[in-house]
Amino acid sequence: MGTGAVKGWTTLLAGVTLLGALAGCSGKGADQGSSGGGAAPADSKPADSKAASGDGGKSGEAAGKPVTLRMIESLTSPERTKLLQDMIARFQKENPNITVELISPPFDQADNKIRTMLAAKQELDILEVRDLNIAEYVNNGYLEPLDSFASGWSDSKTLSGTAKAVGSTKGKLYFIANALYQRQMFYRKDWFDEKGLTPPKTWEELYEDAKKITDPKQNRYGFSFRGGPGANGNFDRMIYDYNAAAINLDDAPFTKDGKTTYGTPEAKQALELYKKIYKEASPPDSINWGFQDQVQAFTSGVTGILLQDPDAIKVLQDKMDPKTLGTAMMPVGPSGKALVSTGAGGWGITAYSAHKNEAWKFISFISSPKENTDFSKAFGTIPIHTSAASDSYFQTGPYKTLLDMTSKADVYVTYTPPFKYPGNGSWNDVSMKGQQSYLLDKRSADDVLKEWDKFWLDQKR
Repeated sequence: MGTGAVKGWTTLLAGVTLLGALAGCSGKGADQGSSGGGAAPADSKPADSKAASGDGGKSGEAAGKPVTLRMIESLTSPERTKLLQDMIARFQKENPNITVELISPPFDQADNKIRTMLAAKQELDILEVRDLNIAEYVNNGYLEPLDSFASGWSDSKTLSGTAKAVGSTKGKLYFIANALYQRQMFYRKDWFDEKGLTPPKTWEELYEDAKKITDPKQNRYGFSFRGGPGANGNFDRMIYDYNAAAINLDDAPFTKDGKTTYGTPEAKQALELYKKIYKEASPPDSINWGFQDQVQAFTSGVTGILLQDPDAIKVLQDKMDPKTLGTAMMPVGPSGKALVSTGAGGWGITAYSAHKNEAWKFISFISSPKENTDFSKAFGTIPIHTSAASDSYFQTGPYKTLLDMTSKADVYVTYTPPFKYPGNGSWNDVSMKGQQSYLLDKRSADDVLKEWDKFWLDQKR
């Protein structure tokens, strides 16, 4: 990998302004995103709680009074939870007086579970905060500012500018990112080769190519659609891309003249194409799919194109023949540009925690360059420390696509997501229901876009 690629990756680590996904992330992404699903019962000790025990190793400090920290994750998956439990075990080996109890709700229920616990002030010390709900949590007084803790943290000197920015709002730091997410395209290279196709460069080409590789009789569909929790990761991106020439890059739901991107003729064009991709090139039941559904459909040979964050990489590599997996840059809109950002989740401390010092000690441990870089390699995310840019692991393979996009800043234009609006936390659920009713022909594009236009105008008031 040449120096230009290394520089591109360093730029991404150091300062790109990011989008949430999710969200799809993976979970969630980031593309990875979700607050969908009903909240779990608000019991004082959830049934899904697990205590990750250490192995009784020697402590590097004098043993203090035993403390139990309760911690809840949001972007839950079996693989990720195991990695967190391993990190907890390593921490407890060094700090035998501190026990960390990890709560791992199902991904689609996690954010609502967290909201329920916070509102009831249930015992909770550490929580996973996301870019899409940081403003909501801060507005409700749920989070402790971390600036005073971070100022004395030796590893803060290598924390990337992006990680700092995405974990902050209203001029204060509220969470230490655990991973950064930026979306790219994955495609079935064998399917494309069969049809003599190259990866699509525009949204229109994606639609056309997805149709060409769709064959319902073989249970083969062109696009791994996501119509359930986190669906807005695709239709928001399309609408932004179609408004690329007019959008306010510092306030993405709005155009430079103060209107919303959802009230433009371009938004209708994008939404109508989005519906065609679903109707003509996606599995019918994908209207309810979340992150794991769309990834599983891709790895199992049901779908041929997947748009996801890098936390999907490890799963794809583990479950697919390398010869069948291709990666490409995200499609662009009619202007030849695509709007990009990087999403993040991270660890914050509840404002009412009785063990804030111990909570910070744990957060600083799992956020260290070694722990975070190892986590990123194992789970397939972008690390939060600039020191990781020198690691060859992040300069090759599927990560090269992220470098390629970063090096084309005139095409892949960064924007500021609407995290500052408290209502942003409910946008996923509101917009998911609207797009589902539209895809099922229960509402018109005009009707849905009118609702979305009003939603964002109300945020300005």
